[in-house]
Amino acid sequence: MEDQASRLRELLRDGQPAATVAQARIIVVTSGKGGVGKTNVAVNLALAMGQLGQRVILFDADMGMANVDVVLNMSPPHTLTDVLAGRRSLREVLVPIEPGVHLVPGGSGVAQLAALESARLEATVQRLSELERLSDVMIVDTGAGISPNVLGFVLSAPEVIVVTTPEPTSIVDAYGIIKAIDQRNQHARVWLLVNMCASESEARSVYDRLVAIIARFLGVKVRLLGWIERDSQVGRAVLQQKPFVRAFPGGLAARRIVTVAEKLLGFGGAHPGAERQGFFARWGQWFAPRS
Repeated sequence: MEDQASRLRELLRDGQPAATVAQARIIVVTSGKGGVGKTNVAVNLALAMGQLGQRVILFDADMGMANVDVVLNMSPPHTLTDVLAGRRSLREVLVPIEPGVHLVPGGSGVAQLAALESARLEATVQRLSELERLSDVMIVDTGAGISPNVLGFVLSAPEVIVVTTPEPTSIVDAYGIIKAIDQRNQHARVWLLVNMCASESEARSVYDRLVAIIARFLGVKVRLLGWIERDSQVGRAVLQQKPFVRAFPGGLAARRIVTVAEKLLGFGGAHPGAERQGFFARWGQWFAPRS
């Protein structure tokens, strides 16, 4: 594990040619409201993809309540806030989770971006863009809702997983995020994952209801990625501050998230249409000073 971490840090040194490493597949995980298990899904999906042989970077982009490190029972000495403030480099912030899987810890510093001058913002975006060339897959865990900070990530992504539960408010809020994608990121591939459901039939019912509304009012296509039933082992894993794929690898939730990872890998990467910019380059445009 340390050898892999050292290799990633080596690639992040100043002057490393960007063209020497292939570009990662970017998958943003988001939700219309909090409390739906979004971060738990992102963490366990990253680990499941690692178990399937992928090199994964888990990017904690929840700038308001970054808590991926809490789920993993980690206390990183530095976070993304330090990178945005120019106090640390990415190589100093990157944390190995397990072989093939690394974390960029989040922070609350994204508000600083709105005040950065153009040159500083461009340098920050260029630095973050290095992450796109250091793995097979980058899982980006956003905050919940449709604030500008969240939308900056969601509307820059070629591939988005919207996490919902069967609760009516969660479904309505999921529709809100999908509507924003339809209006401003039409090339994105959009997936729906139903969490905390009672059964497969309930998950499919949620998907069918949501897709019926989408088909009536929007043009975006939403695919059912999968579902995770209510599982007491998930709650027990949270109390232990362990991902459920680690704490209960043979449990129902762990099997479901592995199935989700396999489906994503089997489907292949998204096609971002005519947009040639990288993920972080598009993201940086949200904070570019307006003339």
